[in-house]
Amino acid sequence: MTTLKIGIIGCGGIAKGKHLPALAKQRHKAEMTAFCDIELDRAELAAKEYGTEEAKVYTDYKELLKDPSIDVVHVLTPNSTHAVITVAALEAGKHVMCEKPMAMNTAEAQQMLDAAKRTGKKLTIGYQNRFRADSRALYAACEQGDLGEVYFAKAHAIRRRGVPTWGVFMDIEKQGGGPLIDIGTHALDLALWTMDNYKPKLVVGSAFHKLKDKMDGNMFGPWNPEEFKVEDSAFGFIKMENGATITLEASWALNMINAKEAQVTLCGTEGGAEMFGDAWDNKGTVTFNHTRYGQLVETSTSVGGGIAFYEGESLNAGELEAKQWIDAILEDREPLVKPEQALVVTQILEAIYKSSETGHAITL
Repeated sequence: MTTLKIGIIGCGGIAKGKHLPALAKQRHKAEMTAFCDIELDRAELAAKEYGTEEAKVYTDYKELLKDPSIDVVHVLTPNSTHAVITVAALEAGKHVMCEKPMAMNTAEAQQMLDAAKRTGKKLTIGYQNRFRADSRALYAACEQGDLGEVYFAKAHAIRRRGVPTWGVFMDIEKQGGGPLIDIGTHALDLALWTMDNYKPKLVVGSAFHKLKDKMDGNMFGPWNPEEFKVEDSAFGFIKMENGATITLEASWALNMINAKEAQVTLCGTEGGAEMFGDAWDNKGTVTFNHTRYGQLVETSTSVGGGIAFYEGESLNAGELEAKQWIDAILEDREPLVKPEQALVVTQILEAIYKSSETGHAITL
C-alpha cells in the first residue's frame, strides 16, 4: 500500500496537541517527512519527535511546497494565513488539511474552495468534534429521522473563564476575532452538520468586549488586558432558507454557571436532543426527548470517546479525524468535512461580526 508523505506547516499548539500525535498513529499509512515553522526550533523539535529520520525542516512554507515527494500538507497556522498557504499548497499539487476556521472571511474561503476544484486535490477542515462518539450518535439519530424536521437549534460554545493566554488568540489581525471564530465555529459546524442544513438566509449578531479586565479565576491564568483586542463573547441568530432557526452563543468569559462547549441542542417535530458532558475528553451524553404511550419521555445515551479497531487501539476524536482523512486520500473518496460545508460556517461567522459592527441584519 502507498505510504503518504505529509508536510506540516505550523508546529505550535494545535499541531502538538492534535495533529502530530494523531498522524503518528497512522504510520502504517502515512509518514511526516517535512516540518515548517517561522520559529526554527519548534520545527526541529517536531521533526525530532514525530518525523522520519530524513525529515526536512523549513522556516519558509514555500520551500516546503517545492518538494515533489510530499503528497499532503497540514496547514496549522494562524487564521490570517490559512487561505494563502492552502491555495499555494493545492496549486503545488498537495492534498490539504487546514485547521479550523476555514478562513478569515468568505472571500478567502471561496478562494480555497476554487483552488481545490481547479486542481482536483482534496481539501478538508479540522472540525474534529464531528468525530466524537456523542456527535456521531446525534447525527445518526437525525439521519434516521428520529427527531423529524429539525427547525430550531442552539449551538453552544460557552466558557465561564477560559480565555486562552498563549499564541495569537487575542490578536485581531492574525485571528480575525475571538471566541466566535475560535470555539463558536465548532458549535456552529455541529449544528449545521446534524441538521444537514447549509442554506442560511438572514443573520443578526452582537459581539461584546466586556470582561477583558476581569481575569480572576481564568483556567489558563492571567493575560495582558492591553493585548486583548478581540471580543470576549458573541451571539448570533441565524435564519435558514427553509425557516429553521439557529442561535449561536460563543464566549471565552461569561458569567454563566452552566458552561457548554462544542455542543448543540436540537428541536424537531418528532423529538429533541441535547448534548451534555465534556467535549475536552471526547465523552458525553445525548439526552433525547420525545413522547411515548401518551407520555413525555427522556432517554439518555452515554457514549465514550473512541472506536476500537482490529489493531486493538481506541482512537479519540482527533485520531479518528486523521484516520478518515488519510483513508479518504488513499481510497479516493470525499472526506467527512467538505470544504463547501466549512465555507458556510465561515460565511455565517463573518455575517455575525458584520451585523454587530453595523447594527443591522445581514442577508445572505
